[in-house]
Amino acid sequence: MAAHAAEPESVVPPMPERTPKALRKAIAQHAPTLLPDFDAHWKWAIADTYDLGPVPAFVARWWIEYAIARDPKLDAHLHDLEHRAAESTDIAEARVLLDEASKIRHQALRTEPGE
Repeated sequence: MAAHAAEPESVVPPMPERTPKALRKAIAQHAPTLLPDFDAHWKWAIADTYDLGPVPAFVARWWIEYAIARDPKLDAHLHDLEHRAAESTDIAEARVLLDEASKIRHQALRTEPGE
């Protein structure tokens, strides 16, 4: 009987350049379920208003979303924390869970291109 090779660890794709165009391309390639919301948000916040002022906030928001979504294990962990917090009847427990989720989101924002 032949031994089965261990399943290779899924490789988390690197972060793109910190531009809307590069971020959209990365989302389309590695986290396509986010693309409809990304495009709708871009249209509503930037394209329809012809206002480039919100672009840094837009990129920051979607940078976090992509940084998390590109890593299925991290994405599942974050959603689990948020779900458990929403279901918790203990305010202290919910706060601990949401604090951990917040730390994950803040760390995602600090991820640099290429990481």
